[in-house]
Amino acid sequence: MKKFLFLALWSAFAQAQIGSAVHCGFDFTSYLVVKVHEEGKGEYIPNLKIAVVDAQGNTLVNLQNVYSWVKANEPMVFVENYKIDDQRWFFPYEQSVYLLSVTNTFPVGNFFLKVEDVDGAAHGGTYETVVQELHSFNMYVLCSSEREKAVQFGRRISNQPIEVVLKKA
Repeated sequence: MKKFLFLALWSAFAQAQIGSAVHCGFDFTSYLVVKVHEEGKGEYIPNLKIAVVDAQGNTLVNLQNVYSWVKANEPMVFVENYKIDDQRWFFPYEQSVYLLSVTNTFPVGNFFLKVEDVDGAAHGGTYETVVQELHSFNMYVLCSSEREKAVQFGRRISNQPIEVVLKKA
């Protein structure tokens, strides 16, 4: 009887461990996704500098991978989404966007988004700089269990890009 009880408990324990071991390929990682367009237009604007900044406007630095698992000790600057091949995008959920990989524990509510046009000639004019507050619902959480946690408070819509509207200078 003791052996049966031991085997039953061991089996239940093993099953619980196997069930919790299934992970999403994006565990512990989320994205900030920014879709930028000109006021009154919907077209994507390339060649912008987009960074996460503090309340004083200083670009946040990813010291010892505290804010992101990539690019340790570098500024938290967005990159443009790009094509891997003729059909696939690096970030397949949105095409014409800027991306920044962050940890799921990134304290997004403590920072701001700064969008600067450092190369106005690349798109026929210069845009005004925009500084926009970030919120917890701005996180693009890719694993469903983490996404459910992210929408417990605030807006219930998850995985929507941050929309930034620029005005010509």
